[in-house]
Amino acid sequence: MAKDLTVALEDRPGTLAALGEALGKAGVNIEGICGIPAGGKGVMHVLVGDAAAARRALQQAGIQVTAEQDVLVLDLQDKPGALGAAARKIANAGVNVTLIYLATRTRAVIGASDLAKARAAVGA
Repeated sequence: MAKDLTVALEDRPGTLAALGEALGKAGVNIEGICGIPAGGKGVMHVLVGDAAAARRALQQAGIQVTAEQDVLVLDLQDKPGALGAAARKIANAGVNVTLIYLATRTRAVIGASDLAKARAAVGA
């Protein structure tokens, strides 16, 4: 099962390259990624299939993994309204989406207040 790792990077040239190189050398594929600046740091969310190997590789490279969470990885059609329809089902189930970003192959990565209810709502 894919996991989302939250990673803290210094906000300077080369830190994203170091993250990619560390995971690549460990044979860990990045299935999805997003990042935002936050007070002189970069907060990254990285979707990986092997969280333990990714965590080890990043820590060995001096990159701080601050959190790990299970996420819903949802196949979406690449067309207008696809995300809205899926998000509406989750909302109608009374579940709050706490994280979302796109991954490879038009997939949405969703963190939620109740992952089991979110999965059931979208039939995943």
